[in-house]
Amino acid sequence: MFSRLLAIAALAFAILVTGAPQASAQDPFSEFFGSIFGSPGGRSPQSHSPAQPRVRRIMPHQENRPPTYWRSGDASRAAKRAKRQEATPAESEKPDAAANYFVAVMGDAFGEQLGNGLEETFADKPEIGILKKARESSGLVRDDYYDWPKTARDLANGPQKIDVAVIMIGSNDRQSLRDGAKSEEPLSPRWREIYKARIDAMLAAFREKKIPVIWVGLPVMKNESFSADMAKLNDLFREEVSKDGGVYVDLWEALADEKGQFSAFGPDINGQIVKLRTADGVHLTEAGGLSVAHFVANEIKKLYEGARPAPDQQPTATAPATGAPSEAAAPAPNNGAPVVFRSPVNPLSSNAPALPDRPAIGPVQTLSGAGSAGGELARPAPKSASSGADAQALARHVFVEGGDQPARANRADDYSWKSPAPQTH
Repeated sequence: MFSRLLAIAALAFAILVTGAPQASAQDPFSEFFGSIFGSPGGRSPQSHSPAQPRVRRIMPHQENRPPTYWRSGDASRAAKRAKRQEATPAESEKPDAAANYFVAVMGDAFGEQLGNGLEETFADKPEIGILKKARESSGLVRDDYYDWPKTARDLANGPQKIDVAVIMIGSNDRQSLRDGAKSEEPLSPRWREIYKARIDAMLAAFREKKIPVIWVGLPVMKNESFSADMAKLNDLFREEVSKDGGVYVDLWEALADEKGQFSAFGPDINGQIVKLRTADGVHLTEAGGLSVAHFVANEIKKLYEGARPAPDQQPTATAPATGAPSEAAAPAPNNGAPVVFRSPVNPLSSNAPALPDRPAIGPVQTLSGAGSAGGELARPAPKSASSGADAQALARHVFVEGGDQPARANRADDYSWKSPAPQTH
């Protein structure tokens, strides 16, 4: 046994000394023994020469691929998303030929997710076209990267018809804002002033063209500090949109748990508990984008129904008579739906009637004032003597004397409907 091992070792040594590198690389014995003894011709799979470093292949960037936080849902939604990715940018922005009512969706990554959700929500309504104009990583702070007020003006004045503008933006605006040569800290008084001016600039672009705006607020975030800043931005959005007469959709409670805190899971449009938020605690999953789109779609449908003329061009509801009390429906409980803030009259509507000024309260009536002759507020009707006497006589006959009250037709004691008693012979 020892002699055989010695012979094998001698043979291996001879091959290593006399064999050429090219030949040893082609010899299976050389490969085997080289892996054991570390010969140049046979390199261990685990060893790497410093002269030949490991190369890591980097995949080229794809402009049209979905964001990394976008998650696949069921097979139908994945197929629809793949079909959208195959289309060129020019084809994806081209409106549907069958659409006659167009909704422009703008914003950052949330706007992208909302646009995809609205596109799927209105898939069964070809008359409503969704124009996806959102841009990832954009916002109202870095106008040097993307100028949203200018984009809003270009869209409002462009050749493409726009009936409703939907905006969801702000998740990237937690940063300093340049004011000339000076930098303003986030949410400082001057920062808020400039930021509100940029919100108004976007709203003004559509207000001039009488295009209604639906502004969608940001949802609750996982990080408490980040979430608190997003809530402050929502206050600015709500304030400016309310002054402009638009519609503000508040998603805070709709995407939070019963304690008002961040929750990654929640009900989808079918009531099933699914994951609505991604692992970063910020963005939406595909199901979450579809849920948000469902809320916004309700507001779009209201504007769409209001824009369509009635078949007979006549209002179906009649106004109550002047002075008649009007009944206002009590507000329904929230039940997880977003809170929608609307102004009483939308100034963007050219058909909005001019309402007269109404006092906050009516005229004051004093209880001590004279309502009739003699200073009485109400006077009972006078009773006739005959009616009182008849009532007393009837009560004495029934309750004191024990007499029967004569039966009256169709009363409970009227037994005339019974068949007559059989005659006895």
